[in-house]
Amino acid sequence: MHALASLRPRTTRFTREVPPRPSPLSRHVVDCAVYLDGHRLPGSFDYEEALAEVRRRGDGFVWIGLHAPDVRQFQGLADTFELPALAVEDAVHARQRPKLDRYDDLLFMVLKTVNYVEHEDPATANEIVETGEVMVFLGPDFVVTVRHGNHSGLAEVRRRLERDPEQLALGPATVLHAIADQVVDRYLAVTSAVQDDIEAMESRVFAPHTSVTSEQIYLMKREILELRRAVRPLANPLRRLAETPTPMVPGDVRQYFRDVDDHLATVSERVSSYDELLTTLVDAALAKITVQQNSDMRRITAWVAIITLPMMIAGVYGMNFEYMPELQWRYGYYAVLALIAVACGSLYRGFRRNGWL
Repeated sequence: MHALASLRPRTTRFTREVPPRPSPLSRHVVDCAVYLDGHRLPGSFDYEEALAEVRRRGDGFVWIGLHAPDVRQFQGLADTFELPALAVEDAVHARQRPKLDRYDDLLFMVLKTVNYVEHEDPATANEIVETGEVMVFLGPDFVVTVRHGNHSGLAEVRRRLERDPEQLALGPATVLHAIADQVVDRYLAVTSAVQDDIEAMESRVFAPHTSVTSEQIYLMKREILELRRAVRPLANPLRRLAETPTPMVPGDVRQYFRDVDDHLATVSERVSSYDELLTTLVDAALAKITVQQNSDMRRITAWVAIITLPMMIAGVYGMNFEYMPELQWRYGYYAVLALIAVACGSLYRGFRRNGWL
């Protein structure tokens, strides 16, 4: 038996090398770069390599941009950059109000992005303004941006900064300023587009022989409310960045936030005026409907009066009493018809003269 066993061919097992799977986070990384003296270092980095390179040099910073990661995918990066757990939870789950939180030597800022949805008619559009979010983690040597929404891309911000090394050399805070500046500039563009829609609706409300329901105006008012929720809460964070000294935001960058805050004040005034105008349009539309209903009621009342008159005369002569005047008169029937025609014609002319018909 031992001899036979030794004659059996031995099977050799070959192990195929399986390439390592990419990190689950890599699918959500839009860009990861290291910046030194305002210039982007050549080559590609993952977030661990990028942070290690910056800290090895003792200068520069990392900017990594992410799009809608989940908790499991984001946790490794959060551990590497030592991001606060509460801020990480906010960044992953989104649906946050604009705010600015400070954690020791790190800032966490939430900004609402807005986008104007093209449509044919503002009175029938289901959505005019769509919103997204951008979360920014700002540390001494890194910027981590997490965005939610397809319209909230930051590629143009990155390209614009890379074309201006002098500005980018000011440090990570200049990235936060550039993002806030783009978000607020987008507010200005969206409010200008919404203004055209409101003016079109205003023209239709006050134009004769047009109908705009209060539901249509309330739909527009809901979109303005969505815009206001993005704009108003951002005022306090921008003011803090512009006025409160902090090591993460140098004085050279802090002055730029004042300009962004001024632009946001303009947007906030526009949104408030739009809200007041839409409230006025609701009242005007309801008043227009009331006037139309009153006009319809007058018209109905006039026709009812005209129709009631011959019915009343016919009812009198249909009572079948034996002794009634003019029953035996040969021309009585024609006289009654003539009386009805004259009376109805007189009523019609009177209602027309008074604007009831």
